[in-house]
Amino acid sequence: MIYNFRNDYSEGAHPKIIQALTDSNLEQHDGYGEDKYSLAAAGKIRKELDCPQAEIHFVSGGTQANLLCVSSFLKPYESVIAAQTAHIEVHEAGAIEFTGHKINTYLGVNGKLSPKQIQDAVNFHYDEHMVVPRLVFLSNCTELGTVYTKTEFTDISDICKQNNLLLYIDGARLGTAIVSKSNDLTLSDIAKLADAFYIGGTKNGALIGEAVVITNPELKPYFRYNMKQKGALLAKGRIIGVQFNELFQNGLYYELATHANNMAMKLASGIDAAGYTFFAPPESNQIFPIFPEKLIEKLFKKFEFYIWSKYDKNNSVARLVCSWATKEEAVEAFLKSL
Repeated sequence: MIYNFRNDYSEGAHPKIIQALTDSNLEQHDGYGEDKYSLAAAGKIRKELDCPQAEIHFVSGGTQANLLCVSSFLKPYESVIAAQTAHIEVHEAGAIEFTGHKINTYLGVNGKLSPKQIQDAVNFHYDEHMVVPRLVFLSNCTELGTVYTKTEFTDISDICKQNNLLLYIDGARLGTAIVSKSNDLTLSDIAKLADAFYIGGTKNGALIGEAVVITNPELKPYFRYNMKQKGALLAKGRIIGVQFNELFQNGLYYELATHANNMAMKLASGIDAAGYTFFAPPESNQIFPIFPEKLIEKLFKKFEFYIWSKYDKNNSVARLVCSWATKEEAVEAFLKSL
């Protein structure tokens, strides 16, 4: 059997989530996220964030969360500031542009934007012939698996406030960012520093679903109207509510993310010991080793993973991703083959 290190959503869902869905299957509940499970999950998330005023909305996926938030928060002539590697720039088929908003991209360091780049974007757009930068988009973890420190995050939040910019976080892998050994941020910190973000479930043990969190009161009105218009207000919203109610019960969300990181760090440690280097420092469940092309050909016979980019004439950057369900034997098998 060829083992898949391509992503962290190849498996279905954690057994506790499957059981919770099964146990509640024949119950009758209100639709559109007004069921008892969705309401209970929202309450647990608010408690975890230490943010009782936060508004929580459950949606089906990350791209949907991003286009909903950008299209709701911005006026037609306003734009988004993002790293060149950002998911909205590279992997969402122009979803943000389809909502009518330009993305101003900057070359980040290890996938991260800096306060200076954000200020540069504001300074560059100075009159009515140009778009108005209004929202800063960060991913945590970044698309290169790196995580923002509290200092980095606070500095970006400060520059946003100074320039009347909104700070929005793509949290598809927020769980693995929070439990990373390189991290010193809590979910509560993020709730205080960002205007809105989402907590990813799809890539952390759920079958499907993300939780959009809005903390800025100016962004809350009529958000559900936009959800409805964009096909995101689900009649059977309970399906996502049940899952998040389980994820934020007894620390399951953090437990699953920790396992994914632990497997990736074991993989990274073995790759490092074998003498290979990394395109970005391994900090979460995505790692990016640089391998010779001939080695990659041999590894492909037993394992699946992405080629992220060409590195030089003879080497490429690979992307290896571990999930909440990655077995230690699979990691050991990869290192043995290596």
